[in-house]
Amino acid sequence: MAWTWRFEKADGTETVPAVEPEEFSTQGDAESWIGEVWKDLADGGADRVTLFEDGTKVYGPMSLHAEEAPQEPETSEI
Repeated sequence: MAWTWRFEKADGTETVPAVEPEEFSTQGDAESWIGEVWKDLADGGADRVTLFEDGTKVYGPMSLHAEEAPQEPETSEI
């Protein structure tokens, strides 16, 4: 089995990744790799990724942009 990533722009068009991908022998290896290089990929122009196993989509697209956490309202102590 080969696990691979597809790298896309926000509109879904495929793009060349800034970091050379490889084929992975396990889903865990593929996910560990994306966890290590996602920022470099995003900085290089990829907006999202999709994971495939032997050409079959497993999940995605998954954004490479960190979502901003909602701001908690400030409370004042009386």
